[in-house]
Amino acid sequence: MPLSDTSIRNAKPEAKPRKLSESWGMYLLVTPEGGKLWRLKYRFGVRKSCSPLARTLTLA
Repeated sequence: MPLSDTSIRNAKPEAKPRKLSESWGMYLLVTPEGGKLWRLKYRFGVRKSCSPLARTLTLA
C-alpha cells in the first residue's frame, strides 16, 4: 500500500529507527533524531544491499 503525504508528514521519531514500507523494496526510514530518509532495498544475485535515495525536506 503506498504511503500518503499525510502519513509521511505525521511520522514521529521513536527511540529506534522505524521503517514505513512503500512498495517494490522502497521505504521511508524515520530516525530517532527526526530525519526522514527514502531508501531502496534490492538484491543483485545473492547479495542484498540498501541504497539511499533522498532526504525528505521540511519547510518552516
